[in-house]
Amino acid sequence: MFEDATKILFVAILLTAAIVLTKRDILGIISAYSLQSFLISAVAAVMYAADGTGTLLFVSALTLCIKALLVPAIMKGIQKQIKIKRDVEFAYLSPVSALGASMILLLAGYGLLSGLIGNDRALAFGTVAGISLMFMGMLVVFTRKQAITGIVGYLTMENGVVLMSLFLTELPLLIEVLILVDLIGIMLLAAILSFGINSSIEEFHQKLVRPFGGKTVAPEEGSA
Repeated sequence: MFEDATKILFVAILLTAAIVLTKRDILGIISAYSLQSFLISAVAAVMYAADGTGTLLFVSALTLCIKALLVPAIMKGIQKQIKIKRDVEFAYLSPVSALGASMILLLAGYGLLSGLIGNDRALAFGTVAGISLMFMGMLVVFTRKQAITGIVGYLTMENGVVLMSLFLTELPLLIEVLILVDLIGIMLLAAILSFGINSSIEEFHQKLVRPFGGKTVAPEEGSA
């Protein structure tokens, strides 16, 4: 029962990542990320029901409150203020090519880890799903032009780390990492709001470093 439930959730999580990777509507991308975080919270809740470890319940609640509700609410607030509501430009890979690369990685990772991990199929599925989610988030960061979409890609990568960590790391350490990375994500969103919420990634970087750059003054005529 536990394995069947987690398999269904893993498939649904990867589908939300595919939506983030290919969708052009920014509000739809944010909604897909919110659903993805909710599903990861559900994975932790299912693991708590099977294992009874209270820390898993705390991870589930933390993921639900911060990643599925708070961060998407902040991003939707930003979405109401930006003039560009669609991210239609892609770099390096088209959505179909990026999705195909993700599928190849998913199949290769499952084939490799199934042999290494052995009979623990839940561990194999969780690890492969987490790695695939991280890779798909990285593709979003490198292939999308708008800064806010890149932040969603970064947060998707973080979701992959959280999902994989549920099966591989000590839970107290996971909670500390989860809180830290969520705070970093919120700070990045605040930076977008402050420096240029409708910027492309390149323009956002220029606005971000401009306050720290020196001002060049041209020499006066006739000076020695």
